[in-house]
Formats: sequence, structure tokens, C-alpha cells
Amino acid sequence: MIGIIDYGVGNIKAFCNIYEQLNLPFKIVKNIDDFSNVSKLILPGVGSFDHAMTSLQNSGMKEKLDELVLEKKFPVIGICVGMQMLANSSEEGVLKGLGWIDAVVKKFDKTKIKNGPLPHMGWNTLNIKKDNKIFQNLEEEPRYYFLHSYYFECSNSEDIIATANYGREFDCIVNHENIYGIQCHPEKSHHNGILLLKNFGEL
Repeated sequence: MIGIIDYGVGNIKAFCNIYEQLNLPFKIVKNIDDFSNVSKLILPGVGSFDHAMTSLQNSGMKEKLDELVLEKKFPVIGICVGMQMLANSSEEGVLKGLGWIDAVVKKFDKTKIKNGPLPHMGWNTLNIKKDNKIFQNLEEEPRYYFLHSYYFECSNSEDIIATANYGREFDCIVNHENIYGIQCHPEKSHHNGILLLKNFGEL
């Protein structure tokens, strides 16, 4: 059972629609009691880093998530700001991240982006660096939808499984043990995004 974490930040309905379409079991998790029967987790996120971290802390679910992810090793995927929350910190805010992956979040250098605005918005090609079950049956050089001004930077290159380029190469899909992070929006990326979410649901 996939638990979609609803802490007031993120497009929960879009993920529900996709998993309904895929006929994969899921439930919306809004409090600690909702974690029953869940075996995988999705942490969506939109907006600013500090707002998302504050909302998660205020939800009362942060400590339970730490237990399930770090101790019980539940597979988890953080998406967009949900990915950035996996890091130790972000240049966007002052609060600590979850620290589930050794990484920091940095702002794009606008002076190095030719003919491109911030935020990075639109479709971009994924450069797959490593074989991973989450990429199973994806087309060659799949394209995904992005909307962000900050990027994830892993301390350990072994955690980087895909990159994209926007003024510079940046880490856009990472994996450390049971923990995944995706900077793009699979829920807005049509068939490639649906397949990515399907592969995670079937891990």
C-alpha cells in the first residue's frame, strides 16, 4: 500500500488519480493513525522550503516518517520540494531539512543560464546515469516537466542516478538505499511520469 503524505503541501489529487488509473493500492496519510497497512511512501511538495518543513513538522508526522524511513527502511520518494526536503539544508530557507540524504539545496546561478528565466519551468530531458528499477521500460532520453529555482546537490555521487541540464548539470533523481528524490513533476509528465510512479509503486 502506497501512503501519499498529505501535510497541506503538494498536489495530492494528481497522485491519487494516477494510482487509481494504474490500479495500485494507495491511501492518503494525514496523521499517524493513517500509516497502518502502508509499505511505501510519497512525500510531495510545492512552494518554499521553510514553509514545507514547517507544515510537515506541524502535521505531527515527521517523527513517524523518520522511524519508517530510517529505521524500518520503507521505500520513500520525495517529489519537487519533497525531494529538496530530503537534504540537510537549503539556500532558500533557514530551517534544517530531513537529512535523509547527505545533500544541500542551492539556487541556480541566473548569470549562467542563457536565454532562460528563473524558475526553470518546462520540459527537459533526463540523463540517466545508472540502471535502477525506477527507470524500467522508460523510453530513451525521456522528458519531464520541471518547475523550480533551486537544485539538489548530493555529497556522494553514488546517490545520483539521473541529471538534467539548466545552465549547469544538476541532480534531478537521486537514490540512497530505500530513499528516492525526484526534482521534476512525474504527475505532470504524461506517460513517462506515470511509468516512473508505476515503477516506484511496484518496487
